[in-house]
Amino acid sequence: MGEKRTHVLLVEDEQALAQVTAERLEDHGYKVTQVTSGEEARPLLVDFAFDVIITDLRLPGIDGTRLLEEAKTRYPDIIGVVVTGYGTVKDAVEAIKRGAHDFVTKPLQFDHLLHLLSTALEQRRLRTENDYLRSQLEDRYRFKEIVGKSATMKQLFELMETVANTTSTILITGETGTGKELVARAIHHNSPRRKNRFIALNCGAVPETLLEAELFGHVRGAFTGAVNARQGRLEQAHKGTFFLDEVGTMSASLQAKLLRALQEREFERLGDNESVNVDVRVIAATNLDLSKMVSNGSFREDLFYRLNVIPIHLPALRDRREDIPLLVQSFLEKLGTRMDPPRTNVVVSQEAMRVMMAYDWPGNIRQLENLIERALALSPGRSQIDTSDLPSELNKGEALPSVTTFPTSEESIDLNDQLQNIERELIRSALQRTNGNKRRAAQILNVKPTTLIEKIKRLNLS
Repeated sequence: MGEKRTHVLLVEDEQALAQVTAERLEDHGYKVTQVTSGEEARPLLVDFAFDVIITDLRLPGIDGTRLLEEAKTRYPDIIGVVVTGYGTVKDAVEAIKRGAHDFVTKPLQFDHLLHLLSTALEQRRLRTENDYLRSQLEDRYRFKEIVGKSATMKQLFELMETVANTTSTILITGETGTGKELVARAIHHNSPRRKNRFIALNCGAVPETLLEAELFGHVRGAFTGAVNARQGRLEQAHKGTFFLDEVGTMSASLQAKLLRALQEREFERLGDNESVNVDVRVIAATNLDLSKMVSNGSFREDLFYRLNVIPIHLPALRDRREDIPLLVQSFLEKLGTRMDPPRTNVVVSQEAMRVMMAYDWPGNIRQLENLIERALALSPGRSQIDTSDLPSELNKGEALPSVTTFPTSEESIDLNDQLQNIERELIRSALQRTNGNKRRAAQILNVKPTTLIEKIKRLNLS
């Protein structure tokens, strides 16, 4: 693995000065990205964890101080250097008070800039205090335990706050690991029903023969093994919230019984003729496309519309990469305090953060949390998690399957072999994305599950 390079974002509207500075920094091993304004710099800071930002104090539009503040807000560990003219040194000093590491004056003394950067990077390397991103974990960026400040998450928070005070049924959709139950619990605990119970039932985790009894309860002797009467989960949630996870796996017969219970707000326990009335707020969740299931007849249309009164879609982690630093710090704090002894001074290097932000996270937030727990366990006694602590698949990256380069006129190509290679890589990618769930992978590839299984066998894919 090659030597790590320090990534610098250079924001300078004087083209000649910017070009010379970038070239000399590159000559000394830095990787430089140049822009001429704060407006150009903003989206780059959203997508990438730079080590250093060097910005002119006087810029058209957003000035250097404001840009630096935004950069420090997103990445408290970033090193900020302000470039200023002699007449604005007082303003540069003020910028230091707002988070800049130091300033340099024009005309630029390059040796001084190199020394300044070298010193700042060394100080950061030696720093062990756990102040990394702590300032970001403020309530305005969170809905209880849900962390995020991307535009998508802010819209989600607003929607959650709005629907929490209603009694309408909610359908939460999203890939596995995006936090659907966490959102359901947050809605409950911010609703008027918060003093009553939140009851969850995962339809996919209960055998079909037992799911009805779990849902509605049973009387003594209703079936073999029913030695005592038992309340169902729906009844246990009376006056509270009932969370029905993986609702798309429910059988057609049970879908009909659930529909009646939702419409009438009453049901019968197994083996009983007496109706039970309930007052519950229902939140359902699925990682399947229920509208497609309605089209192919595997899910009842009337139940879908009964559940989908208020739809909430959770984005995949790869679609909100700018929230990854916040999530990483949140998991470091939560998991670090559980360790014996507690580890509260651990930070993530910028290089490791870049690797994590570039990864596609097929397992979403759950996978990220598991990775942080693993990294903490494998780095005892150290105050920094680096790329060496990350799994190999992150360091290698998850490249998308690509078409083979077309041969020159002197070469030949076996079309069938190449098509099989492409098909194999697409299937492998879909299975990795769904953690081996063939049914979900078949949906992604738009083929029948039986067809996918046949292809897996034919292509010798495990």
